[in-house]
Amino acid sequence: MPTAPLVDWVASYVAGQTRAIESVPAAEIAAIIEIVRRAGRDGRRIFVCGNGGSAANAAHFVTDLGKNASEAAGKPFRVLSLADNVSWLTAIGNDYAYEDVFVRQLTNHASAGDLLIVTSVSGSSPNLVRATEFARGAGLTTIALVGGKRGRLADLADHLLVVNDTHYGRVEDAQMNILHMICYAVVELGA
Repeated sequence: MPTAPLVDWVASYVAGQTRAIESVPAAEIAAIIEIVRRAGRDGRRIFVCGNGGSAANAAHFVTDLGKNASEAAGKPFRVLSLADNVSWLTAIGNDYAYEDVFVRQLTNHASAGDLLIVTSVSGSSPNLVRATEFARGAGLTTIALVGGKRGRLADLADHLLVVNDTHYGRVEDAQMNILHMICYAVVELGA
């Protein structure tokens, strides 16, 4: 049987997780859902990226949007995780700079009117900042999901969702909740 201190810790963590997701206003999430739905309807490419756990969230989101939401919408979402091509990432990082791993992919694939979604707890990752700067200059719409520190991405993104917490696990979990909401809004309500 677990000890009382462990049970208390779990209860505290769950309460903190609830506060983290509730810190993001529902209307702001709904506005982002509409942007993603519109990009899908218009056949725009949607690029998603992050580092570490945020990269895993990006890959998960791309899978859900590309498979489940596309099937429900009856039209495929043109969605790509920029963190998933290990060969390309390491070639760019090695031959140029790690800060360019997402920018150089966007250079090859992105067009004005496309959408870039970046996820970051700190909001300050140099490769995400560069990707967002490039995207804005190239005419893409940019969305940033960041933690309570906000970082540079908060100033750069066209649209911003802030999870008002600085705990990496809670912020990444809340961001994945939001990414799931985007997908399931399409699945359950339509594109």
